[in-house]
Amino acid sequence: MRATGIVRRIDELGRVVIPKEIRRTLRIREGDPLEIYTDRDGEVILKKYSPIGEMSSFAKDYTESLFRSLGHIACIVDRDQVVAASGVSKKELWDKPISRDLEQAIAARQTVALNRHQGSRTIAVANDDDQNQSYTAQVISPIIADGEAIGAVLLMSREQNARMGDTELKVAETAAGIVGRQMEQ
Repeated sequence: MRATGIVRRIDELGRVVIPKEIRRTLRIREGDPLEIYTDRDGEVILKKYSPIGEMSSFAKDYTESLFRSLGHIACIVDRDQVVAASGVSKKELWDKPISRDLEQAIAARQTVALNRHQGSRTIAVANDDDQNQSYTAQVISPIIADGEAIGAVLLMSREQNARMGDTELKVAETAAGIVGRQMEQ
């Protein structure tokens, strides 16, 4: 833990304002849920809550199943980071913050298929995704739960002549729908 040098007082209703600079850096938006932790030393720790992150073992099994069935890289992301990925090394994508472009694609609530050989530009998955240039095809399907876009299912390929078609689109939409319904329970 590192000190920021910022001190805030608790108001009469027990509220503390998280400074704008910290909210921007940590991508905390209005309405985002925060988990509250305490320890024996009297520290209070706020952590962004990810409902998809809570089911990470399910997400890992799901991406593994998609990878085995389709042969494409499969990822499940929440609105902040990659929760599970199969078909790539763990350190390549797991737990990495997602890119702003992917965040915008999720917010658009549209399932998209991007094929480089058809002139589409693929979207970087992670902020530091230098590997993005090697993705030749991609499907992004947002996960909707209780009316909110909370993440996405991604299918990607690095094969030279790979093409994401109707099958991959439907599989990603179905997977996103199942994860969304799982989140609502």
